[in-house]
Amino acid sequence: MTGTAHGLGTVVAAAARGIFPPPDGSVTVVRQQCARDAGVLAFTAHSVVFTDEDEGWVRATLAAVGCDPLAAAMNPRFLAALMERTGRAHDTVDVMSVAAPLSGPPPLVLTELSGSGHPRVAAALGRRDGVRAWAADGGTVVLGHGVGGRLEASVEVAEDVRHRGLGRALATAARHLAGEPVWAQVAAGNARSLRAFHAAGFRPVGAEALLTAV
Repeated sequence: MTGTAHGLGTVVAAAARGIFPPPDGSVTVVRQQCARDAGVLAFTAHSVVFTDEDEGWVRATLAAVGCDPLAAAMNPRFLAALMERTGRAHDTVDVMSVAAPLSGPPPLVLTELSGSGHPRVAAALGRRDGVRAWAADGGTVVLGHGVGGRLEASVEVAEDVRHRGLGRALATAARHLAGEPVWAQVAAGNARSLRAFHAAGFRPVGAEALLTAV
């Protein structure tokens, strides 16, 4: 399936509304929405490869992986080939979760940060546009537009205040600060963060392998 009529932004916006690509075992290939972002989104029995590389090369490489076609786009052999082809790097496969915005004020006191001195903010600036960040007592929440133009959230909790529900409160705050659906990408092994986002009402919708420029 070719995504010429269904760009990455369309796929992401539809998924935020609970509308997903057909679970038919196929792969959709779409162009990158911006030069920064390339990679793979995996939904139930359907993957979306977003890259400016030749689609014929993508499909031939997927076929050569030699595994279950349902898993080929997330297979390390395909990701390694895509990294070599594009000169990009890849860190981890993340769980993608999304939540609707909430009205009213956040459930905790927040102070908006300025500048890029905070490590979480500096990291977000390399992957997102329009980054904004807020500090709470013991934590930080960051919002910015990333893959496919979606609004993405990340939170950080100081070690000495963990296990008190602050992560959940910060993830909930992100929904109050957002005027649109808000996404979270969390490494599959980061169970603490996954629990916080899901307790805040984020629902898992798929997985993501993001390839970044070196």
